[in-house]
Amino acid sequence: MTKNRLQNYLRFCFQNNQSFQDFWKQFSASYCVTIPKWILASTKTVVLVTVLLICFLPMLPGLSGLLLAAFDFNPLLNQFHWSLSGFVRLFHFPGIGQSILMTLNVSIISTFLSVLISFAILKRWYQSTHWQKIENAIAPILALPHVAFAIGFAFLFTPSGFISRLSFQLFDIILFNDVQIIKHQLGLIIGLTLKEVPFILFMSIALLKQLNIKQSFQCAQSLGFNKHQVWLKIIFPQWLPKMRFAIIAIMAYSLSVVDVSLIIGPSIPSTLPVMIWSWLNDSDLNKHLMAASGALVLVFICVVLVYTVIFIEWLLLKKWVSWQFSGRKTLTTFKGIDLLARIGLGNLGIVSVLLMSSVSLIMIVIWSLAKRWPYPHILPSKWSLQFWQSELPYLFDTFLTSIGLAILSASIALLLVLVLLHVNNRNNANKCNQKRHLLIPLILIVTPIIAPQLSILLGMQLASIYLGADNFYLWVLWSHVFFVFPYIYLSLDGPWRSFDQRFNKVGLSLGKSPFFVWRSIKMPLLMPAMSIAMAVGISVSLAQFLPTLMLGAGRIATITTEAVALSSGQDRRVMAIYALLQTITPLFFFALALFIAKRTGPLESRQTFSGFNKRDSLSVSRNA
Repeated sequence: MTKNRLQNYLRFCFQNNQSFQDFWKQFSASYCVTIPKWILASTKTVVLVTVLLICFLPMLPGLSGLLLAAFDFNPLLNQFHWSLSGFVRLFHFPGIGQSILMTLNVSIISTFLSVLISFAILKRWYQSTHWQKIENAIAPILALPHVAFAIGFAFLFTPSGFISRLSFQLFDIILFNDVQIIKHQLGLIIGLTLKEVPFILFMSIALLKQLNIKQSFQCAQSLGFNKHQVWLKIIFPQWLPKMRFAIIAIMAYSLSVVDVSLIIGPSIPSTLPVMIWSWLNDSDLNKHLMAASGALVLVFICVVLVYTVIFIEWLLLKKWVSWQFSGRKTLTTFKGIDLLARIGLGNLGIVSVLLMSSVSLIMIVIWSLAKRWPYPHILPSKWSLQFWQSELPYLFDTFLTSIGLAILSASIALLLVLVLLHVNNRNNANKCNQKRHLLIPLILIVTPIIAPQLSILLGMQLASIYLGADNFYLWVLWSHVFFVFPYIYLSLDGPWRSFDQRFNKVGLSLGKSPFFVWRSIKMPLLMPAMSIAMAVGISVSLAQFLPTLMLGAGRIATITTEAVALSSGQDRRVMAIYALLQTITPLFFFALALFIAKRTGPLESRQTFSGFNKRDSLSVSRNA
């Protein structure tokens, strides 16, 4: 019966020149079954579960594998009894106490200095005439990988580095022979501090725009407060809680960093992560047991430091609050803050960050082109492209592998972030319906950032051995997606939330499909943020050292792994070539992202919406 009615209706459409699209709308409305709401709801649940499996499942084998290995439980080696022998050997290892203390010093001091210098820079330069230039310079500095910055930093402060050459030529003084900065915890603290300050500044840009700084200044200055008092008493109590995740992230990174420590950190004894890494590369299985126990100790230290940060925040903002309500009595009565204000920590901080980043990059470029650079000459005596030509055949395959991994992992992470943001925001908007919705909390999303990377990867490596570690590329790709995902999410979360949903309503009211509204309205508006987030994801993937080396078992060579391996050699020119390539690659993607961001403007700047016909445009103008 339905078949005959369909044939008759098709014959009627052809006789009356009715379009097939109009026919399909009427036919589907009459005969097609509407998709039940429970199917749509279950689809959202399946999407969120998929995101959980891809992006957060590695934490489960990571932690479980770490716990099993730390307590000497390894079915592959027929070890089915729990034991504390790993911890006993760990704490009896020579120099382990000094190594743990050194790791704590590096993490705590570098984190404190990064936060202090960043806030001083904001207090001095925010809303000034030069702030836009500083904001534009932050992105290129962030694109400079930690490994490349550490190599350039080493070129400056080694006993035969550029600063020593310059001091000898100008003042006839030889530096860094008695007091060394490289291969000392002081150099590691300085290097990490200078590299993490731009990250805090970048995270503070969007945050300060939400705090209504201008209105706060007008209100406080009308009560007689000066600029210094406004920043300390009004803005700082609002800024610090919102920067909690960023502070914990840089603290966890400095606690578990391996690649930077191998280049500029101390060696005898080394920091705890470097010591764990050396044990993992040892052929003795007892050393592997010590490495697992040390990684678990690293997790415990990280948890203690996280709660310490939260406690200090509570102490400053909740318990000890008299300094916030002491009127116009400024905090400069304390000699330390007064001294920092007098020496201009904001000026010194921004000059140090910009100067060190620029000079480090210049040193990398010079060393990559130098054929002979004897000490104490300031510039090379001979220049050549010989080392570029000799390394080019090896660079090509490594470069393609790095680019392929970075683009693929960033694309997968970006797609998952878009799906998660869409479902999470819709569930947040429907909270008033008093229905249960599956939401992924922010603390779970940022866990790969705030947890010690070495500890998680050790467990993931053991889990990959249990499941079968033949597909090295897939394991490395999964680990890259795991660590890239939170950075892309944090980059897109703010622009996605600030999107005006009335644009979607206008498009849907004109009879367009949700996919068409997304493609023609929402995606062009979010394209600048999406392109920047993609560039951030690519740069994060390019900088991954431990995931590539541990889960790839040394079979996946990238620019970063080669640069770290060459940093222990004696040929600075080859090391500079890989460091320069590691720097240029993310800079290219950031430049491409900025180009795309400038080409994709807001819809208000266009005359008509692309894809809408003239009748729809006229109806919009009449309704307006």
